[in-house]
Amino acid sequence: MKKAFIQLHISIILAGFTGVFGKLITLNEGLLVWYRMFISGILLLIILSVSQKLQALSFKDFKRIAFTGCLLGLHWIFFYGSIKYSNISVGVVCFSLTGFFTAILSPLINKKKFVASELLFSTLTLLGIGLIFSFDSQYRTGIILGVISSLLVAFYTIANERLSKSFKSETVTVYQMIGGSIGLGILMPVYLHFFPVATLIPSLSDFLYLFLLAFFCTIILYMLLIQALHKISAFTVNLSFNLEPVYTIALAILIYKENKELTVSFYMGLVLIILSVVLQMMKVAREHKKAQAILTQ
Repeated sequence: MKKAFIQLHISIILAGFTGVFGKLITLNEGLLVWYRMFISGILLLIILSVSQKLQALSFKDFKRIAFTGCLLGLHWIFFYGSIKYSNISVGVVCFSLTGFFTAILSPLINKKKFVASELLFSTLTLLGIGLIFSFDSQYRTGIILGVISSLLVAFYTIANERLSKSFKSETVTVYQMIGGSIGLGILMPVYLHFFPVATLIPSLSDFLYLFLLAFFCTIILYMLLIQALHKISAFTVNLSFNLEPVYTIALAILIYKENKELTVSFYMGLVLIILSVVLQMMKVAREHKKAQAILTQ
């Protein structure tokens, strides 16, 4: 369990850089995500082929994993759209609603009982988002895109929890990147019709940022995350990822001086979100301690 939490929090730190890269890369959100998935898929294919760890799948299994890759791709499009229509801080804080959506969707999808504590912790997050939503009307489009993004990633994580029980983490990651790039590639002509761009080819600096984003914030991040899901529930993973805004906002303040754009209500909302994470971590630690005590009896 300790190793799983270490893997989880390393992945959260890496995730903290995704918003910064989203701001640095000048491509629109659709092309950014397609290039991210395509480069990640190619790099993973090379790494797994050289190390002889590439696992062959049936077409049925590939479709299952590819579908989750498409969910991930759509989540990223709305996430980067949220950042580009508001700012990094607002975009990543909206991501915190994932825990709220998971607390509702996971019991419905997995046909389990609702957990009162999960709903309570998620309500704190919802109140935090409410405070942030009210702080400036100019960011509301970005906030709406961020909320849709968090809903999509809730579905993704619930599906990923099931996949982690049947496939190795690297297998899931590589086929998600391939499946996602294929799915988004099919949708991209329609997307670019409504959101046209001057060029489809990234600049040299954009390509460098895309490579770093693909390797560190995609391949390494998602392999660690899938390994953590072997021991930790989807709800705990999603709620723990509410810490991502803390890291990302710190980076945004250091690099882009975004603290000049944020108000007291934003920080009050952020405090509620962090409180929900702390309470959940305390609950998980207490339950694990009880379980260990029972095993040693």
